[in-house]
Amino acid sequence: MRPLDPRLLRRARSARTYIVATAILSLLATLCVIVQAFAIAHAVAPVVEGRADLETVRTPLLVLAAAVLARAGLTWVRERIGQSSAVAMVGELRGSLLSHATRMPHRWRSTHGDDVTVLATRGLDDLIPYVTGYLPQLLLTAILTPIALLVVLRLDLISGVIIAVTLPLIPVFMWLVGVTTANYSAKRLEVLAAQGSQLLDLLAGLTTLRALGREIGPGKRVRELGEAYRSTTMQTLRVAFLSGAVLELLASLSVALVAVEIGMRLVYGHIDLTTGLTVLILAPEIYLPLRAVGTQFHASTNGLAAAQRTFEVLEQPLPRSGQTAAPVWDALVVDGLTVAAGDRGYLAPADLSATIAPGAVTALAGPSGSGKTTAAMALLHLQPADQGEIWIEHAGQRTALSDVAEESWWKQASWVPQRPTFTGGTVATYLDPDGVVPTQVREDAARSTGLLAVMESAPSGWDTPLASSEGGWTSGLSVGQSQRLELTRALLQGSRLVVLDEPTAHLSATDEAEVIAAMRAVADGGAAVVVVAHRPATLAAADSVVTVSSQDAIAVVESAGEIS
Repeated sequence: MRPLDPRLLRRARSARTYIVATAILSLLATLCVIVQAFAIAHAVAPVVEGRADLETVRTPLLVLAAAVLARAGLTWVRERIGQSSAVAMVGELRGSLLSHATRMPHRWRSTHGDDVTVLATRGLDDLIPYVTGYLPQLLLTAILTPIALLVVLRLDLISGVIIAVTLPLIPVFMWLVGVTTANYSAKRLEVLAAQGSQLLDLLAGLTTLRALGREIGPGKRVRELGEAYRSTTMQTLRVAFLSGAVLELLASLSVALVAVEIGMRLVYGHIDLTTGLTVLILAPEIYLPLRAVGTQFHASTNGLAAAQRTFEVLEQPLPRSGQTAAPVWDALVVDGLTVAAGDRGYLAPADLSATIAPGAVTALAGPSGSGKTTAAMALLHLQPADQGEIWIEHAGQRTALSDVAEESWWKQASWVPQRPTFTGGTVATYLDPDGVVPTQVREDAARSTGLLAVMESAPSGWDTPLASSEGGWTSGLSVGQSQRLELTRALLQGSRLVVLDEPTAHLSATDEAEVIAAMRAVADGGAAVVVVAHRPATLAAADSVVTVSSQDAIAVVESAGEIS
């Protein structure tokens, strides 16, 4: 773990401005420290030697007062800039992380979603102590320590050599401790992510688990993760406390060695009092920044670990983005679509071929884990193929979907998940955000999908709220009604492709029939409807059923020699 990761400067524009401003403030603070040391020495030495008067000490005291006030003011400015810059940096990194994650393939997000969630929330918040404490202290050390050491060497060579010899012991020890602490911080972040994921799963399925009398097992696992989190946190704190004590001891012994050496030479008259006092005042100031760096480092290790994980995500290569505008197509031809299932050693789907035409319902069927949802994501241009291609047929020509710009394709496509989520507003504003759709057109579309009857029976009608306060779930609409709302929106948008992921999986027979009817209405409106399904009623309503299968990747390698 590097003290200052160059990736932070590349990824957060505010970091560059902050580094420059902090370096300037550190240089000014260094000048204040040196001036302060000389002022104290020139004020105290005449008093000790018995030759002091008002004219002798007045100027050093005035200079000392000015240096102290300036140093305090610089510290205040640095802290103000640090707080605002920390918030800006975390905001930039969080935005970059979420933007990058949303552009990653569907399968990557399904396996790394929990980690990204932890990083984007609690993880990056831990970076604030690094920005406000460790980073400015590191810059101050890099500027003050060498400049003050040069001043001491110029004043007294012997003292300067002693400091130069003992000084490297502190950063060497800090590095050794830092490696240990960084490992504990990485483990702590992993445990935190696992704990969050396990807790969310437990809460989501708590009703079912209690009905089955199986809530104890998952709860025990959450407690085990909590204990692991406590253990790793305490290990980090234990190392921090021990290292702080050792660093303090090393610095104190080094300053004491310089003090003894100067005291002995003052006794024998080998050094004048003013010079000796100046060196004695500067010596602790040389060691102090290094000691503070060690303290601030331990306070910021969690943030550094989160930043490291964030940069690893940001360095993940994005899928190739096409540049061609999506044409108005006549058919979609899936030709040997194959997607590797991460590091799980198999392909899902494997060698999938199908033809999808507007005005028809195409069902994707197959066992769990065969890659049905992944195939649907590929059709939506959200999952690139590792092998094969999806061809867009239009006006007697073929265009590869991978060559088409995602945004232009999404204008022609709609996605209906098992449990639709909404971000607020009302049913009316969701269907027509710009308020340009005539009421009759909206009602006709809603009638064909069965949504009109729902709105006529709802107390608030078209003004029924779509609440986001409960994790994005709808307020006042069932899952089946929410799906009919999504299908109505697809009709009003004129979506050429509508993809549904097991829309009837959690519905009653009545709701299932209504959703199937709505799905058929969308297809009759001219859209190509692709539905991931396993229930017989949904499969029976489809015009064609495409079987999706998986395959062992090792077997493919042995037979084909490679997987592109």
